[in-house]
Amino acid sequence: MAVFEAWGYGRIVTPVFECADVLERGLGHDARAAAIRFVEPGTGEIVALRPDITPQVARLVATRMADTEGPIRLCYEGAVTRLAGELGQRELLQAGIELIDAPEPEGDAEVLAVAAAALAATRLPEIRLDIGHVAPARHVLGAVPGAAAGPTQTSKFHNGDARARLAGALARKDRAGVRAAARVLPAPIAALAEALVTLWGPAGPTLERAAQLAWPDDVLATLARLRSVVAALIDLADPPAPAVTIDLGDLRGFDYYTGVRFAGYAGGAPDAVLRGGRYDELIARYGRPAHATGFAIDLEAVAEAQRAVGVPAPPMAIGIAVFGGRAAELARVARSRGLRAVTAVARPTPAWLRGAGLDAGLVLDGAGHRELVLADDSRRDIESAVSSLMEE
Repeated sequence: MAVFEAWGYGRIVTPVFECADVLERGLGHDARAAAIRFVEPGTGEIVALRPDITPQVARLVATRMADTEGPIRLCYEGAVTRLAGELGQRELLQAGIELIDAPEPEGDAEVLAVAAAALAATRLPEIRLDIGHVAPARHVLGAVPGAAAGPTQTSKFHNGDARARLAGALARKDRAGVRAAARVLPAPIAALAEALVTLWGPAGPTLERAAQLAWPDDVLATLARLRSVVAALIDLADPPAPAVTIDLGDLRGFDYYTGVRFAGYAGGAPDAVLRGGRYDELIARYGRPAHATGFAIDLEAVAEAQRAVGVPAPPMAIGIAVFGGRAAELARVARSRGLRAVTAVARPTPAWLRGAGLDAGLVLDGAGHRELVLADDSRRDIESAVSSLMEE
């Protein structure tokens, strides 16, 4: 959150549950299916625990902030709750940002730069941003006979349909499966479908290969904008800039995003710890057409990755327990100097200090003697930190 606020994003707090019909207006098909609903006892209304925070931000921007001039920068952190099949329900901890009414490519580049800064703050190794765009895959899938071209239509197709087979093969990067499913396409578009499986890798070469293919003018323009986004990201991001890869065949979020989509990866995590992209159609569902882009970080995935690679927890301020005469006074002085300090009702022992998460105990007696009790001699040298207190 400190990274988000340093980039100018204001923190907001949204409710854990809302009226189901209002919340679901901004959810995709899968998120609506994952929402946990119940009857609110006081009103009898059907409400839902939020499975995603972005629709809440969209509602806020479209209503209470309807007259606010953009770009609007907002950030949040909190839990979302989703049905998880046989697992019942799952609570996820997220933190994220939303950038409203920022132009392309500057807005996309800014959100990617903030994502890079947030990943760097995790202190995880091998940070990488993987960037894509929905336009190439949308062009290919929209050419399937009988398939609607709109981004929200894929959920309406069953596994036996040609579009679903092609989409599934693309998602798996199954070249043979794509070749077989693409037989229903005109030959030039079938060639593009097969190429999508290969259009991933380092940003520069991948975009160069993509631009050599026979895309229509609107997709070529999209690829040119994507190149501009990558260039602006490298210029805007705090050094060292993260590794950037491109994957134009990634279909995750295809039904939701309307432009650039991206994921953040880091060492120690088996999958992406951050996902986001552009969703220009969402806020209009609440009454205010607006461009928007953002991302969310899976905080539990980050914590698990940190444990896996041995990233130490952020250091805490030295903590002491003060016992004896003037204990409350000296504890106040310690807190004013940046220490953690409590007053103890009994003489602190090393075992008690360790259990309380404290480093030392300062024992004062009536004769003016001071004694320092260390929780663990090997933890850290704290004598210098409390020496002035012992002289008070």
